[in-house]
Amino acid sequence: MVRFLIRRLLLTIPVLLGVATLVFSLIHLVPGDPAQAMLGDGASPQDIAELRTNLGLDRPLPSQYAAFLRGAITGDLGTSFRTGQPVTLMIAERVPATAELALAAMLVAIVLAIPLGVVAAVWKNTMADHAAMTFSLAGISIPNFWLGPLLAIVFAVELGWLPVSGRGTLAHLVLPAVSLGLALSAILARMTRASLLEELGELYVRAARARGVSPTAAVLGHALRNSLIPLVTIVALQFGAVLTGAVITETIFAWPGIGRLLIQSIGFRDYPMVQGCILLIAVTYVTVNLLTDVMYGVLDPRIRLE
Repeated sequence: MVRFLIRRLLLTIPVLLGVATLVFSLIHLVPGDPAQAMLGDGASPQDIAELRTNLGLDRPLPSQYAAFLRGAITGDLGTSFRTGQPVTLMIAERVPATAELALAAMLVAIVLAIPLGVVAAVWKNTMADHAAMTFSLAGISIPNFWLGPLLAIVFAVELGWLPVSGRGTLAHLVLPAVSLGLALSAILARMTRASLLEELGELYVRAARARGVSPTAAVLGHALRNSLIPLVTIVALQFGAVLTGAVITETIFAWPGIGRLLIQSIGFRDYPMVQGCILLIAVTYVTVNLLTDVMYGVLDPRIRLE
């Protein structure tokens, strides 16, 4: 198991290096000058040139890239052009909000998807199956940037049951978590159904029923447990999708997380902040996939032996 874990850790190094390089390259291709954005359209060329020097933007790109990599390795992501505060500190202040939203969305997705997938698989080709898959199709088809405002209009503006924006109480979390979690639950429900149907057709399930095991125990205790590996994959990948989808959701509901900070920083051409936010999302994504690989090894020893 130790060798398996070390091998997976080593494989993440080139991935993170590639992500850091891509982030640095793309952000510098975005049109606009941060110095011009900070000083305004009426600034003189001399003032803009002086500010560019103070920000280090006049240095060659390879020099800026080397400084970015050194900072990323040591945890020093530079200073925000917009606020003058350390990027690492500002991101750390926003991480709890994004983590709270991501976990709540995943909880909504799992609570909805697993029962729907089990019902659809057990009662295949019945009205229950068709209803569950119709919900799944609708969830996949509805874009997040449309569902979020719709939920806000219905439950916050028209009914007045929930707050429309901000963070503070559990009520503030409901709309963004549901908006983000519904699409994830649709994908997860379809995967649960497909994986469970495959396991229900295996001989060991029939053997368990022949030994007198109840239908519920055969489904939940045998078939569902053995269908967890593909579900773990989907949950892990969807957690990464939560982080990227949170960019839209946090903007719609004014949720003070990493996604909203990223959008604000892009508009201001705040290179260090944009690089830091995207790098954090990428590192989280890679970490989740690493943990997924480790979970594979725990659930199926054959993977460790390979």
